[in-house]
Amino acid sequence: MTREGHDEHGLSTFATARARLAADRADTLARAAALNRDYDAIVAANALVAVDDEHDPDGGSTAFERAHVAALMARTRDHLEELDQALVRLEQGQYGQCENCGETIPPERLEIRPAATTCVRCARSDPHRPSHPA
Repeated sequence: MTREGHDEHGLSTFATARARLAADRADTLARAAALNRDYDAIVAANALVAVDDEHDPDGGSTAFERAHVAALMARTRDHLEELDQALVRLEQGQYGQCENCGETIPPERLEIRPAATTCVRCARSDPHRPSHPA
């Protein structure tokens, strides 16, 4: 997709893609901030009680909550990196091209997954590719 590209409504596809990526990035940053607050609250609450997770009746659930939020934070950071890479591809005129086969990624896929790097066919054929948006 080039900066000069236009869709059927006359709007710049470059501007549309940039806006979609920026909105997803803003949502992801907000989610990251909320997860950081949740994590900090779990750690702070845990500091007020016994530090022995093994013998504390709530220790197991506290450890699970902490691990769960940490995993969500990691997924959110990964998604943020994917969005940043998509913005680079957009600037380089490579956004919307499948990294495997070089075909155009359908606009419907990019609308749902703005950071997508593969077309639907290639995404289905790669069993190691994560199937989640963060």
